[in-house]
Amino acid sequence: METQFGENVETETELNLEKPKDYSVIFFNDDYTTKDFVVDVLVRFFYKTETEANVLMEKIHKTGSSVVGTYTYDIAFTKMSLTIQYARQNGFPLQCELQEV
Repeated sequence: METQFGENVETETELNLEKPKDYSVIFFNDDYTTKDFVVDVLVRFFYKTETEANVLMEKIHKTGSSVVGTYTYDIAFTKMSLTIQYARQNGFPLQCELQEV
């Protein structure tokens, strides 16, 4: 390829990019975190509707845990960290973790 300055430049067009791995954020039920707080977190940090958040909260409550969202690592880690920080600031022991999909 010739540039505007008359130089020949070779370009490499083949890139070996891999799709980033996905990670699920999992919430765990406990005896202290209120249902309303879990719904608030799901709406606030995971952008769930009230209805979606209530369905997820009930699943967490009944089964002990549930995936609340799946994202790339950076996004999943940020959402998990914000959740834990917000829960501690509000006096709740809500637990969540990441799991590679």
